[in-house]
Amino acid sequence: MSTSTIPSSIPDGLATSGVAPLPHLGVIRVEGEDAAKFLQGQLTQDFAVLGQSEARLAAFCSAKGRMQASFVGFKRGPDEILLVCSRDLLATTLKRLSMFVLRAKAKLSDASEAYALFGLVGSAVPPALPPTLWSQWRDGEASVVRLYPAEGLARALWVAPVQTEAPAGGAMAEPLWQWLDVRSGVATLSQPVFEAFVPQMLNYESVGGVNFKKGCYPGQEVVARSQFRGTLKRRAYLVHGQTPMAAGQDVFHDGDAEQPCGTVVQAAAHPSGGFDAIVSLQTSAAAQGSLHIGGAQGPALQLLPLPYPLLDDI
Repeated sequence: MSTSTIPSSIPDGLATSGVAPLPHLGVIRVEGEDAAKFLQGQLTQDFAVLGQSEARLAAFCSAKGRMQASFVGFKRGPDEILLVCSRDLLATTLKRLSMFVLRAKAKLSDASEAYALFGLVGSAVPPALPPTLWSQWRDGEASVVRLYPAEGLARALWVAPVQTEAPAGGAMAEPLWQWLDVRSGVATLSQPVFEAFVPQMLNYESVGGVNFKKGCYPGQEVVARSQFRGTLKRRAYLVHGQTPMAAGQDVFHDGDAEQPCGTVVQAAAHPSGGFDAIVSLQTSAAAQGSLHIGGAQGPALQLLPLPYPLLDDI
């Protein structure tokens, strides 16, 4: 597949550092002495040993192992954990999670209006933030979480009470953050792709989103079986095209006009033109190339290299 027309890096002259608002994200607050224990039994990552200097990428799944939400979770205090997720899934997720609290000493609430969220890029990322992915550093009232980089640029999530002074750094347009978020290859689940994927279809096992050694959670057997029986037939890939793309759109291979071979998970405009997206594809279709958006004869898509290695099937 030709890659000669793919703009693969940040254009000359474009700002490579800054601070971007993140209005598309919301916050679920989990409070109480059983907060970590409760989340341990619901999410794909290990919250039982979550420290104050760590964060977790995690998924909330149905009993069939299908992702209903994804989070970046971290402790604000010994008995308080914040879960950052897509706003369009927050209400549904909060309602379903609350159904499982039962006798646990944990209270869940929508804290989106209580916290300000910003994305930090390049030199705006505090030097004191540890270099380890998914590390957390406290800067006064602000929690700063290191995310996967994009295009060689450091990135972080900044979360603080709304009355806190905004993080230092020049303003970055939200669309540029959205593009870098796509180019990181780590997808945030949103409403159009609710229950469309098991975590491995978004490479979550390869980017710190699944712990295979922790205890039970909804869908665990399906997630584990997908990994240990070598049955992974879909993975997340990066693609570039000239046509706007949006989460939930079908991707086709030109050899099969009837059945889509993939789904757009997250998309953004490339600053040099065209559009980039994270797509979940059948591995066989990705190997053959000739991908199209919307139909087998639709606009062509070109595969881009993933910015991280995939964990081998076991």
